[in-house]
Amino acid sequence: MKKYFFQKRSKVKQEDTGEDEKLRLPKEKELEMFGVVQQRMGGDQIKVSCEDGIERSVRIPGKLKKKVWVKNGDVVIIRLWEFQRIKADLVWRYLGFQVERLKKKGLLEKLPI
Repeated sequence: MKKYFFQKRSKVKQEDTGEDEKLRLPKEKELEMFGVVQQRMGGDQIKVSCEDGIERSVRIPGKLKKKVWVKNGDVVIIRLWEFQRIKADLVWRYLGFQVERLKKKGLLEKLPI
């Protein structure tokens, strides 16, 4: 008779200590900025309203296409193309609680939310 030794994994409750976890912020040197998804264009294209007031056509790169599901109203970070500033690539999508923390810090005041 074989004996199997499995440990039951218990769910550990994480206490909210009030400390801010690190949030991914746009890197201005790499032409990154905040944006809000306005419309899905089909495939890997979305229309994003950026913090500088311009609406851009944004591409979802292949490495994020199946991992990150983007919907209208999501707050994202985009990276502008160096040779064509009207287009960009999606870099990051924020979750709901992360958007609230960004609002509290005052980083999303320029966005049309």
